[in-house]
Amino acid sequence: MSENEGTIRHRWWKEAVVYQIYPRSFQDSNGDGIGDIKGIVTRLDYLKGLGVDVVWLSPHFDSPNADNGYDIRDYRKVMAEFGTMADFDALLAGLKARGMRLIIDLVVNHTSDEHAWFVESRKSKDNPHRDFYIWRPGRGDGPPNDWRSYFSGSAWTLDPATGEYYLHLFADKQPDLNWENDHVRAEVYDLMRFWLDKGVDGFRMDVIPMISKEQDFPDYPPEHRERTEYYHAVGPRLHEFLQEMNREVLSKYDVMTVGEAFGVTPEQTPDLVDERRGELNMIFNFDAVRINNDGRRYQPWTLPELKAVYTRLEERTDAHCWNTVFLSNHDNPRLVSSFGDDEEPWRVPSAKLLATMLMTLRGTPFVYQGDELGMTNYPFTAVEQYDDIAVRNAWKAEVLTGRVAAADFLADMARTSRDHSRTPMQWSAAPNGGFTTAQKAWLAVNPNAATINAEAALADPGSIYHHYARLAGLRRSHPALIYGDFVDVAPEHPRLFAYTRTLDDEAYVVLLNFSRQPVDVDLPGIEIGDLVLGNLAPPADARRLAGWEARIHRRR
Repeated sequence: MSENEGTIRHRWWKEAVVYQIYPRSFQDSNGDGIGDIKGIVTRLDYLKGLGVDVVWLSPHFDSPNADNGYDIRDYRKVMAEFGTMADFDALLAGLKARGMRLIIDLVVNHTSDEHAWFVESRKSKDNPHRDFYIWRPGRGDGPPNDWRSYFSGSAWTLDPATGEYYLHLFADKQPDLNWENDHVRAEVYDLMRFWLDKGVDGFRMDVIPMISKEQDFPDYPPEHRERTEYYHAVGPRLHEFLQEMNREVLSKYDVMTVGEAFGVTPEQTPDLVDERRGELNMIFNFDAVRINNDGRRYQPWTLPELKAVYTRLEERTDAHCWNTVFLSNHDNPRLVSSFGDDEEPWRVPSAKLLATMLMTLRGTPFVYQGDELGMTNYPFTAVEQYDDIAVRNAWKAEVLTGRVAAADFLADMARTSRDHSRTPMQWSAAPNGGFTTAQKAWLAVNPNAATINAEAALADPGSIYHHYARLAGLRRSHPALIYGDFVDVAPEHPRLFAYTRTLDDEAYVVLLNFSRQPVDVDLPGIEIGDLVLGNLAPPADARRLAGWEARIHRRR
């Protein structure tokens, strides 16, 4: 953290451990092969035992599922596949009864093209809902500009009914809302109140920095043609809109907000999360989670590069800002396959090492379902096995046009696809991992569910699950691991991540060996004290780490 002006305010969402549930893949209760809300309710004690304080529920709203729920047809209705509003109320009550909280997805950059607003909007140019979306005439024989969809192709689709193009930064079935329209913003604030009044404790806000667009809709500037997220995430009225949202809605409730800030740099982060500005509590910065891929292609990474991301965030934020800590979610491959070592016997220690890091860096930790079991990437071998619209569209745009060889494309997807994280939870060694009694789950269950599953983890005191629980308890009982200053004490070391967390007279040293080979710990000026928690048997030599060993020591 950079030099502070003032004292860090203690807030419940800074002290929380958040667990993300992807409802389609968590637990099926009715045998249709699709996870549902009743299934989640049956697993609440499992979450409580893990040390979870807050559940983030990925979209549960009515949707045609072009993008697995991130294309919303009705914001006030539960997706039929997931259950009913009564089921949602039971989930909320079950969480509250166990002392946990619930945040839900707020997806308001775009809707489904089946939303009533868009159905009306596309009927005619003078329809009252026309201006709820972004319509423009074409340029010559093509779209209004060169903006591209994150799901391949142009971000504009021609609608024959009126001869104009509508904007969609994502799939063509996800038209972007027009936030310049006062009525759109009023509708968004109203639906937010609907869920907050029900008792939810906040929102994870999907691609929220992209809600404001340049109104002259120019082509991409040269510096942003390759990484367009850095253009779309800094729209001219973004901060005005977020401050209005806070003023009109969020400030009237005790909630947490976390924005998915794809394209926001560490330097821009304080503009969104500085508490004096009245915008968001936290954002997901993508510099760490995307260090090994650009969302499509795998790219090599080094530990010093990863460590530098966290130091850069610390240096750009002060006591009035707060960070998140995450390396996985529904949009990224499995944690242990991406940042650890998913080959046996290294999978368990490396998964525990990553858990140790997530729980001891400064910021609110976010755990994605299954990472507490060390679930791994799925062994996909053919494009037909993928469900993700991003993969299917990219196959058409890149492989079928001859731009990319099929083997190269599949090799990248085997490491980077979002579907790796979306395979069903592995609850037991039963068929389909105990996820469903159906003959077939909506997406294939990883074959290693026979050995990697929750039933086995709960029975094993040395499991990854129990390590997460111990870390959550340790973090909860030691303020230095939440609010303490962070200093990377070996930034250039190629295999060792070593850092201190210090608050008043309480200090810890965290040692993480990101490799299979032993590493000697040489930290001049750092006296390593008693071992607090480790992922392997207590070491014979405190100055030597075994392969993928993680330790938390008190600092003398």
